[in-house]
Amino acid sequence: MTLSENTNSEFENAVKTMMHHVGEDPSREGLLDTPARVRKAYEFIYGGYKEDPAEILKKALFTTSNDEMVLVKDIEFYSTCEHHLLPIIGRVHVAYIPDGKVVGLSKIPRVVNVFARRMQIQEQLTEQIADAIMDTIAPKGVGVVIQARHMCMEMRGVEKINSTTTSSALRGLFKKDEKTRSEFFSLINSPTGNRY
Repeated sequence: MTLSENTNSEFENAVKTMMHHVGEDPSREGLLDTPARVRKAYEFIYGGYKEDPAEILKKALFTTSNDEMVLVKDIEFYSTCEHHLLPIIGRVHVAYIPDGKVVGLSKIPRVVNVFARRMQIQEQLTEQIADAIMDTIAPKGVGVVIQARHMCMEMRGVEKINSTTTSSALRGLFKKDEKTRSEFFSLINSPTGNRY
C-alpha cells in the first residue's frame, strides 16, 4: 500500500468511526461509499491549504495610471468554522486603490477562495484577504468586508436562524481617510440593481 493509499484509508476509517459514534452503521448499503465521498469532499473543501495567494495575485499584475477605487462586490464564499467544522456562508466585498499596479479581477475571488477553503474564523478570514492584497499588490489601501451566516450558531448552540455577522479589515487610505472609507461603505451598501 502506498503512502497516499494508506492516508486515504486512515481518513476513511476515521469517517467510519465518526459514523459509528453518532449511532450509524457504516456497513449499511447507503453508507458503504460515504467515507470515500467524504474524503474527496474534504480534499476540495480544504484545498486552500495547497495554494499560495501571493502567487495567484503575482500572475496577473498590470501597470496602470489609475488611482481610483476598484471594488469587487458580493463575492460568494463557503468556509468552515474551525471550532465546530460547520459551514460559514456569506459574501465578501473587496476594494483597493491602485498605486501603479492593478490585478486581474478574477484573482480577487480566487484569493477569497484560498483562505475560505481552510478551517477558519470569520475575523481571521477578513484579515488574511486584506493582508494578502496589501502585501502583494502594494496599493494605497485595501478594504474588505465580510457578511456571513454561521451554521455553528444556527444548527446548534443558540440556534439563531438568519443572524448575520459582519467583519471588516481596513488598510492604508481606507483606514486613514474618512472620505475613502465612506465611499467604500456607501458602494458596498448600495443596491446592485439589474445584472448586465
